[in-house]
This record gives sequence, structure tokens and C-alpha cells, in this order.
Amino acid sequence: MSNDKRPGDLKYTKSHEWARIEEGEAWIGISDFAVEHLSDLTFLDLPEVGEEVSAGESFGEIESVKAVADLNAPLSGEVVEVNTELADNLEMLAESPFEKGWLIKIRMSAPSEAESLLGLEAYEEQIRKEEEEG
Repeated sequence: MSNDKRPGDLKYTKSHEWARIEEGEAWIGISDFAVEHLSDLTFLDLPEVGEEVSAGESFGEIESVKAVADLNAPLSGEVVEVNTELADNLEMLAESPFEKGWLIKIRMSAPSEAESLLGLEAYEEQIRKEEEEG
């Protein structure tokens, strides 16, 4: 897995979601590591615009041929945009997990939550540990 494609300006969770934070809003997606481990994606269930998400809690599901995984919100807030293109084009998650493959955009209700998220180095250390254990 090539680490040079994983952006350093994002915040990451131990459950492999990421957040790109800009001016009180955050784009949320899943990392390349998560996409590779799920493989063969078949279905994506995302919240509607206007719904509230809470940090650490599920906001949707992603299904692959071999598993169903919860999508956990890295931050709390109101969903202001949903990437509706993904439903018909799940390949975008594999092709561009950090750009075109974003899932939802939220208006953060507690920006200080971002302080508990992982930076790139800590996230890559988390991945190394999982690969050693796995």
C-alpha cells in the first residue's frame, strides 16, 4: 500500500474514517485502507441532508461481498451535503477515496472534537499495528 497518496492535512479515526476540516465544516470519508480491506463494494447507505451525526456513532453502512461495516462519524454535526454520485458509482471510493470518494459533508457542532482525531503519522502507525496483528 502506498502511503504517499494519504493526505497529511486530514484527521483520521481508528475505525478508518477521515475528515477534511475547513471553516467549521468537514468532509467525511473512509480511507484507502478501509476500501482495500472491504474490497468488492456492493452497497452504501448514507444519511439524508439535515440529519445529525454524533462523533463515534454510526451514520451509515457500507457493504461488500464479504462484510457489512458501520460508517462512524469522526465529528458531530448536521449533514449539509451527501455525495449522491457514490450510490451508482462505488468504484469512486477505490479510485479516489480522499477526493471524489467523500461520503458526507457536515457543519460541525463541536469543532474541538477534532483534537481527539489522529494525524497522519498516528493513523499510519495504527495501520501498521493492525497489519501486524492481522
